[in-house]
Amino acid sequence: MGDLTKNFSRIEFSCRCTCGKDDIDMNHVITLQMARKAADVTFKIASGCRCEIHNKAEGGKDTSSHLIGKATDIECKTSMARAIILPVLIKRFRRIGIGKNFIHVDSDMSKPKDVIWVY
Repeated sequence: MGDLTKNFSRIEFSCRCTCGKDDIDMNHVITLQMARKAADVTFKIASGCRCEIHNKAEGGKDTSSHLIGKATDIECKTSMARAIILPVLIKRFRRIGIGKNFIHVDSDMSKPKDVIWVY
């Protein structure tokens, strides 16, 4: 059980460097919750909020949506997992990045919409 939604807790989205940054956007989390329910699988959060230092350490851009709490990387290590998760994310997010071991979703509407990229 989560403290933000049924399945997500604030700690899952906090910066991994332990600086305490945890200002995840609640609308973003609610959209993730709807996607998780539709996929009917657990979403393991690989990265949520990031401070500037941690973002640079991860190779993130200065304009990363992780910095403003509007981006999440969901662990996704197999093609089978991608086949389950990706269709539900595409229905709910307009910005998606696909990495070898994760799927990035963001809800930063100040950036181009209806885009999918690879890392």
